[in-house]
Amino acid sequence: MTALIYIGAALAEIAGCFAFWAWLRMGRAPLWLVPGVASLILFAWLLTRVDSDAAGRAYAAYGGIYICASLLWLWSVEGVRPDRWDVGGAALCLVGTCLILLGPRGA
Repeated sequence: MTALIYIGAALAEIAGCFAFWAWLRMGRAPLWLVPGVASLILFAWLLTRVDSDAAGRAYAAYGGIYICASLLWLWSVEGVRPDRWDVGGAALCLVGTCLILLGPRGA
């Protein structure tokens, strides 16, 4: 369930931030901010649904998922194919995410 929450949070965050990008950098109407803000609220709410003993650990693990989702956005929405450095960096981040989420915790 954690993976699904992280994926949903990443999509919500990217969509919300893209709404601001579209308004400020692409000349879209300020009305783009309404769904953008709603999306960012959804993002924040979703991160609180992650089962974690500490908020910072939940956010740190989320970082790798966010990076991969951003590259998928780059490819699917912006039409720019990630290069080998993008893919390698994302893979490295996912390893870090797994270490954070699945690493044994000492007492």
